Amino acid sequence: MTDNMTVTMNMQAAKTNLSRLVQAALAGDDVIIAHRGVPAVKLVPYECPSKRTLGFVSGDEDIPDSFFDDLPDEELLLWEAH
Repeated sequence: MTDNMTVTMNMQAAKTNLSRLVQAALAGDDVIIAHRGVPAVKLVPYECPSKRTLGFVSGDEDIPDSFFDDLPDEELLLWEAH
């Protein structure tokens, strides 16, 4: 299952061949799992999301843990008032 082909398999057969279908998806094939002959889902490789950074820092700075603390009640009230 290579050369970017489309593989369509019914759910029961997909259960039996899951390892093979995962290998095909990782190799770049389109893997479609059907339910009663109707395409239902597409199996695709997982892509790990990139590390997110705050927009106002370059990513090299250390952000103190206190940055993520809850706001004091007085300040929270000011934010909620708007």
